[in-house]
Amino acid sequence: MAVQLLITNRNLVVQGDPLTGWRDLDATVKFNEPGSGSVTLTAWPEVMAQLQPGNRLEVIRDNRYWMGGPMEIPTDYTWSISDEGEPDPGRVTINFSDDLATIAGYITWPVPVVAWTGQVNTWRTIGPETSEEIIRRLVTENCGPTARAERRIPNFVLDAAAGVGTATNVSTRFEPLLDTCRRVAVAGGGIGFRTWRDGGQIKFGCYAPRDRTATARFSQGLGNLRYLGYKQSAPTVTHALVAGSEPEGGGPAGRKFVEAADTAAAAAWWRVEKYVDGSEANDDKGELTNAGKVELADGAAPIELSTITIDTPDLKAGRDFGLGDRVTVALPNGLQATDLVRSIHLQASPNSGEYVSTLVGSSAATSDPQMVQLVRTLSRRLGRLETR
Repeated sequence: MAVQLLITNRNLVVQGDPLTGWRDLDATVKFNEPGSGSVTLTAWPEVMAQLQPGNRLEVIRDNRYWMGGPMEIPTDYTWSISDEGEPDPGRVTINFSDDLATIAGYITWPVPVVAWTGQVNTWRTIGPETSEEIIRRLVTENCGPTARAERRIPNFVLDAAAGVGTATNVSTRFEPLLDTCRRVAVAGGGIGFRTWRDGGQIKFGCYAPRDRTATARFSQGLGNLRYLGYKQSAPTVTHALVAGSEPEGGGPAGRKFVEAADTAAAAAWWRVEKYVDGSEANDDKGELTNAGKVELADGAAPIELSTITIDTPDLKAGRDFGLGDRVTVALPNGLQATDLVRSIHLQASPNSGEYVSTLVGSSAATSDPQMVQLVRTLSRRLGRLETR
């Protein structure tokens, strides 16, 4: 096993030697969402000295950057005389996230160049542009190099443009920045975005997920699959029926209605209609259609594949496939399923080695309980209403 843990300060300066004496590393990276992790260490003085507010923890696997970001709980310390085998210094558990979590702490300002006291009750409208161009603009003007000085994330830059995504539009104000970016990514070609450390900089960039179905294959026969769970459900929406805002003065005249449909899902399953309130959308920019596309993505027939995979010389997570890539998993009776990699979960300890589990499926595929998904959906919709 070749896993290293490093602590850096907010200026990305490594604070000491790679951490030793660690155990029970648990680190999950997610597609277009902040990752998270935890690790338990022996609380030696040289370790505790590095666990300062504002510092970051990085996971390096096989000399490749796996994930890194701020320590949200830098010191969760315990010691007990009753713990047999516990070293005298005790133990400390660190909870950390990746650097997308820092971006998640920002909201979209209607006029990003103006101080908060000078904001106006208008929408920040961008487009038509590619989804990559919109996401990069939203990030840089709210927390990146072109943001107001007090809002800039230290040592944070945009990577070179990748030229990905399709044309779309967005109108936003006072929304969580990453929620808006995810909405644009779905409407504009299903692209991905991520952060990573490159020397003394945290870089943010967009990318197009790759089709790895021919090369990234998991099966019992190939010896790279230890566990497989498979579930497919009916779609919760195949036809999103979006209603725009009523014109000033009330009445239905002039109100726009747009339909976004997944005809393939309706043919395979059945028609499921859903009313979508698009009153906050700017239809001059095609946002009613975009709102329908997001609902279709949320309600697509979820294929949930939970797997525990084994790295082999020919196929390794992070090297041969990554977040958002389309991969193939062999099912019983000769069937196979292909879908996107939604998250990759790394568990490691010096004694037991590494286990890597990959969650593959539609945007509805998640390891979160259904109630958690419902709360998140409601929170997102209430947030849109509050900004109207």
